[in-house]
Amino acid sequence: MQFNKQPNQKTIAAAVNTPFQTGGRLTVLGAGPGDPELITVKAINALQSADVVLYDALVNEELLQYAPKAEMIFVGKRKGCYTYQQDQINELIVSRAKSHGHVVRLKGGDPFVFGRGAEEMEFAASHGLETAMVPGISSSLSVPAYQNIPVTKRGVSESFWVITGTTKQHKLSGDVALAAKSNATVVILMGMSKLPEIVSFFKKEGKDETAIAIIQNGTWKDEKIAVGTISNIEDEVKKNRLSNPAIIIIGEVVGHRQKLIEIKKRYVNSKELKVLSE
Repeated sequence: MQFNKQPNQKTIAAAVNTPFQTGGRLTVLGAGPGDPELITVKAINALQSADVVLYDALVNEELLQYAPKAEMIFVGKRKGCYTYQQDQINELIVSRAKSHGHVVRLKGGDPFVFGRGAEEMEFAASHGLETAMVPGISSSLSVPAYQNIPVTKRGVSESFWVITGTTKQHKLSGDVALAAKSNATVVILMGMSKLPEIVSFFKKEGKDETAIAIIQNGTWKDEKIAVGTISNIEDEVKKNRLSNPAIIIIGEVVGHRQKLIEIKKRYVNSKELKVLSE
């Protein structure tokens, strides 16, 4: 049996290079978690063909260099302040696509993981635009990974939840209470303002000593982390002065990070002792 290892050139062309024929084109594109080297090759190709780039606050602006001929429009929010409401962004996508051609909607992480990418594609398609999606590396996986925290580990965690900390109604998702009952790793995005509620759910399940890590600005140069247990994490957050944007990881897998640190220390110490003995 032979497998075709070549990418689907027709799909790539449709997503990136073909001329628009319906009055404009939208590519919803994942920028990854922040480290500019975590952008995909396909994403770079899409940016290079962009006529307009609408980008969010969590996007590393170094990535904008890949779209030298495009008009740049910041449509994100910072500290709760919106430059554009979602309805306005939808209208901007359509109007710019019809007047300029190829609009790239650049979003942090992966646009289909709490990124409203699906909503924007539906709106664009309903107004006659061609649509394409280029996945990004989700912060829910990559941010813990950068701190040597796996979301699954054989014999420790067989599954993981990825939950939004803030729903459309600005409340904590009810799935957090369900996840607290499981043995799975729980990853919560946009949940820092709801941390006391999250902690309360896990305490109700008798999980006061469950490991938890909170990572702010994951994969960026100013990344910060607090590690503790459900019982003391709020104190750790205050001590380390953590705030948004941050990701919460709850489960035994958090201990893998410390285990690696200890192994490395033992290895370094053993090498130093060996040198001294020689």
